Amino acid sequence: MTVWVVTGTGTEIGKTVTTAALAAVAVRAGRSVAVLKPAQTGVAPGEPGDVDEVVRLAGEQVTGVELARYPEPLAPGTAAARAGLPPVRPAEIAEAAVKLAASHDLVLIEGAGGLLVHFDGEGSTLADAARLVGAPVLVVARAGLGTLNSVQLTAEALRSRGLVQAGVVIGSWPGEPGLAERCNVADLPIVAGAPLLGAVPAGAGRLGVPGFRAAARGWVGPELDGVWDAATFARRWGPPARAES
Repeated sequence: MTVWVVTGTGTEIGKTVTTAALAAVAVRAGRSVAVLKPAQTGVAPGEPGDVDEVVRLAGEQVTGVELARYPEPLAPGTAAARAGLPPVRPAEIAEAAVKLAASHDLVLIEGAGGLLVHFDGEGSTLADAARLVGAPVLVVARAGLGTLNSVQLTAEALRSRGLVQAGVVIGSWPGEPGLAERCNVADLPIVAGAPLLGAVPAGAGRLGVPGFRAAARGWVGPELDGVWDAATFARRWGPPARAES
């Protein structure tokens, strides 16, 4: 069984596009893929959600499953309570993932926001679901200033729960990175205690679908079925030399 949990260090950091890239690369490698979204918030009935975006970008052969949907753009537990709807529990997430894994080579569980966002009134989180499944966790992070603190906090939360952090993917790498972004290329693996496994270009989700699927292999490393190389990326985009005083 191959199940990966994809979490972020916050919202709007490129987690869904990164999940789509992982799915597209796996499909290209000949693997059957399912994407599981435990809780979709901020989307009305009938509107496309994150799973729909992943399937659009990665291919119709990807199986997309959404366990619950809440209309307000809030943490899942809060959104469920305000809507008067039942919350999603970690056991439900784990059960759905195991069922999908029985018929797919790869299952990607895409969380909502960060690792410790609450799913219910008891404070259950994506970390609890990852523990039940026994799945490694891939952390999608911002490129710029402030990301190191968030990545380190997430890494410490994973370690304290006995969870395996597979690595970090930069969710939106700018076309013209500044000093902070370039220094973070070197610092992210250090604070995470896990390797940098990819960098998805900013705006990747706006590419045409054929272009997205063709390019995705170049955004993630061999551990994720891609061809992105951390050493090459670091040589090009790592910290610039300090100016002589």
